[in-house]
Amino acid sequence: MAKIKGEIIIDVERCKGCHVCVPACNFKCVGVSPKVNSKGYNYVVFENSESCTGCANCAIVCPDAAITVYRTKVE
Repeated sequence: MAKIKGEIIIDVERCKGCHVCVPACNFKCVGVSPKVNSKGYNYVVFENSESCTGCANCAIVCPDAAITVYRTKVE
């Protein structure tokens, strides 16, 4: 059976720093950046990419649609 690997892309300028996606990720793949975007918000970043399954929980709860999830099959 093929394994699924996930990848998320975060639109840093669209992120308002609500961090709702951080606890929504069961695999701790989303974290908070110490840097700020042009609006002054601490945006979220994709970390721990090896654990990401592409479940899209982070994108579903994001109120600003700042997260896009991609899934690929890994043999």
